[in-house]
Amino acid sequence: MAAGGTVVDPEVVRQLLTRRRDPLRRLTPREREVLALIAEGRSNAAIARTLVVTEAAVAKHIASILAKLDLPPAGDDHRRVLAVLAYLRG
Repeated sequence: MAAGGTVVDPEVVRQLLTRRRDPLRRLTPREREVLALIAEGRSNAAIARTLVVTEAAVAKHIASILAKLDLPPAGDDHRRVLAVLAYLRG
């Protein structure tokens, strides 16, 4: 640019903004799988059977998902529902 400014490709800007807005990008593939099963309405026991893991493992995955999605415990919020909404938006 002749005036000394900087030009950034619009596609580069779009990709940077898209990455920043996607909270699911921080989830592991297994966490995404667990979240997809939560979105199907599955209980922890059903998720454990489907993935052939213990319910304790499922609980750990869910705790990690909620932390990565910045969904701390709150009396008025249903964190699993909020996680599913994030999944559906992603």
